[in-house]
Amino acid sequence: MGTAIHVELWGEDERDAQCAITAVMDEMHRIDHTMSPHKPESELSRINRDAAREAVPLSAEMYRLIERALEFSRFSDGAFDISFASVGNLYDYRAGTAPSAQALARGLAAIGWQHLILDPKTRSLRFGREGMRIDLGGFAKGHAVDNAVAILGELGVRHAIVSAGGDSRVLGDRRGRPWSVAIRDPRREGGVVAVLPLEDTAISTSGDYERYFERDGVRCHHLIDPRSGRSPDALRSVTILAPDGLTAEGLSKTVFVLGAQRGLELIESLDGVDAVVVDAQGALHYSSGLLSGGTQGIAMARQ
Repeated sequence: MGTAIHVELWGEDERDAQCAITAVMDEMHRIDHTMSPHKPESELSRINRDAAREAVPLSAEMYRLIERALEFSRFSDGAFDISFASVGNLYDYRAGTAPSAQALARGLAAIGWQHLILDPKTRSLRFGREGMRIDLGGFAKGHAVDNAVAILGELGVRHAIVSAGGDSRVLGDRRGRPWSVAIRDPRREGGVVAVLPLEDTAISTSGDYERYFERDGVRCHHLIDPRSGRSPDALRSVTILAPDGLTAEGLSKTVFVLGAQRGLELIESLDGVDAVVVDAQGALHYSSGLLSGGTQGIAMARQ
């Protein structure tokens, strides 16, 4: 999945604990093999290759993920849209190149979650526009950490943390005290803007510092607004706390596109979800759930 995987857990037996970690890593590799846009044999690559010509049968797992993606698109009014890939594919962050105005216009014409035709009877997907592509980078890692934690639970593990890049999920506590997850400073290497004490929850951070290049004083990063095909510049990072990793990651991308005001309004409408937002000036914004019930985490951030 193009990111570092971290697993930490407690077990009564060292051999069982190592087997549990191996099971998590095997699951990460399985999901990467299925959902990577870079592997020609992946299910995602097969969809992108064939769905413009015909309905492509989906695995049950892929069907559920795309179904959830469309749910995110509906309630975010398109701020979350996995068909952004027709534009996202045009950026090369290593080479520092962005699409021309003509190429961007062609890519934008192919975006539109409403044109992803998901058929529950045949469990298939067809693209309703020429040139469409999808990318599950918006929540595949969140899905992966959810699966990993479920596997650990089945193996009897009660205290663990699994991280895939900016997405983590914690199981239980850290043997009597909360797990501490830091939110990095988007502009200061090694800096931290907040430290959150967590138990039995998921956390996802999306930032403009993960993959980017500077062009004419503008930061082009991997978080793309599907309505413009460009990188939003009102925020530096968004961190979401949610009951599961898929929701947390999907919302972190959504809020980043919506901006602080609209994004936090969306978070306030959801039960069991909180957010920490760093805006373009470096100011921190918290959802009311953290302000009222998360004072320990906020106090730690201000030290």
